[in-house]
Amino acid sequence: MNTAATAPRWDLRRHRWLLALVFLVILFGVNGVLQPSLFSGEVLASNLTSFLPLILVAIGQTYVVLAGDIDLSAGAIIALVNVSVVTLVESLGGNNGAVMIAVPAGIGIGLLCGLLNGICVAWFRFQPLVTTFATSIIFGGAALWVLPQAGGMVPESFWRTYSGSIAGVRVTFLILLVACAMAILLARSVWYRRLLATGGNLVAAYQTGLPVASLRLSAYVISALMASIAALCLVGETASADPLLGPSFTLSSVSAVVLGGTALAGGSGGVLGSILGALILGLVNNVVFFAGLPYAMQDLVKGLIILAALAGGVLVSRRS
Repeated sequence: MNTAATAPRWDLRRHRWLLALVFLVILFGVNGVLQPSLFSGEVLASNLTSFLPLILVAIGQTYVVLAGDIDLSAGAIIALVNVSVVTLVESLGGNNGAVMIAVPAGIGIGLLCGLLNGICVAWFRFQPLVTTFATSIIFGGAALWVLPQAGGMVPESFWRTYSGSIAGVRVTFLILLVACAMAILLARSVWYRRLLATGGNLVAAYQTGLPVASLRLSAYVISALMASIAALCLVGETASADPLLGPSFTLSSVSAVVLGGTALAGGSGGVLGSILGALILGLVNNVVFFAGLPYAMQDLVKGLIILAALAGGVLVSRRS
């Protein structure tokens, strides 16, 4: 009996997140050398607080990409929800009651943005790249109209709750656990399998009678929901609002998705890889910072590290 032929093999085309995991471990090691206190509880908690918004946006972006689409408006949704919540809290008196109204309202605004994207792309069949680029301009302009410059404040209880703990577990970690639990449940659903089928072959999905329009629309709504939660995390982290903080999250979320092994063509990949990709991007920033590189070289080195990770993934996948 040929044991080599019958032994299970890890197909890197199906488990591309393994490559991201390897690269993440390497970055952790390098970061640990440059920052000896990295593995202390406080530093790990601080890093999670910094990385969490991007992780959430990357999770939402994953579902859109799996459907064969892309969401270039995610960062603008973050900015719009961010300034809307803070402005609404201040206009309602700046107390805890105002927070209870502003937070659901902010999430509702984000969901409406995702619904608009989904209707344009899925129902009217506009081109996703151009459509979400256009809506990003609209949402970004609305954010600047609501709050022309960074500022505003939320009650102390808001940011203290976000930076605090519940039953001994940090709130940021609980948010991540809930997001992961949601991803696990969705990954086991019929909806998820249909989404993969839609991204794998859109024409075949139509021909087999799958509800393609509703699948693509729901992916955009989920992306907007995760962007809205990320915006609330940023409010909790900074206790203020900034209408210009969003754009960097858009391309970073796409980069995290690709680093995690999800194909931009759709139909292949998953949330786990995107989470690893977001952590990689966060650790790259840490490594560059603690390496003490001149400011003028930091972006260059970041780009080279990310390109190296992508190139390694492509080469190993081809060999497999």
